[in-house]
Amino acid sequence: TSALLTFLPSFPENKILVAQSPLLTVANKTATLVCNYTYNGTGKEFRASLHKGTDSAVEVCFISWNTTKISSASNKEFNCQGSYDKDKVIFNLWNMSASQTDIYFCKIEAMYPPPYVNNEKSNGTVIHVQGKLGNLQTPIQIQEPQSAIPLWIMATATGVLAFYSMLITAVFINYWQKSKKNLYHQSDYMNMTPRHPPYQKNKGYPSYAPTRDYTAYRS
Repeated sequence: TSALLTFLPSFPENKILVAQSPLLTVANKTATLVCNYTYNGTGKEFRASLHKGTDSAVEVCFISWNTTKISSASNKEFNCQGSYDKDKVIFNLWNMSASQTDIYFCKIEAMYPPPYVNNEKSNGTVIHVQGKLGNLQTPIQIQEPQSAIPLWIMATATGVLAFYSMLITAVFINYWQKSKKNLYHQSDYMNMTPRHPPYQKNKGYPSYAPTRDYTAYRS
């Protein structure tokens, strides 16, 4: 704490400056984030909040206090409790998950009396929540081969089926062309059978001889 306070330079009245540890590693799902601040104003009512994300879009929890009362609340997605001491605010988080690994910012506000003052955005603290080895690494190592093998088999099977389909089609077309060609030659062979010319039909002799009339020769 004393080391962090040495980095807080003196500044004019009604200014708030916040210092945080740059990194906080969480191995047991519990984190304690200390926000050291310096304020030279005359405020008597304060509000301190913890924000998640580079744009501070998510307010994790807050604590507000004055000379007579303290109030605090937490985002339903987090387990967070704030407390304050002289020149610092402490945020305790528990039951954290690996998905909550992110950068967190402390915001200190002097609410009353006017003028309202809040700190400029600090560098923040990266809270790294370590997960179990089995939960973090095993699914990645197992799922990648499972997703890659079916795709490879599917691609190979598709290629083989396409090849055999083309081969069968080519064989069928070749067989059909040969059959058509043989049928054509056979038809020409059958048409080569000799036929009587048309004029012979009228030139043929009758199959019987007419009866001669001998009465013409009688005298």
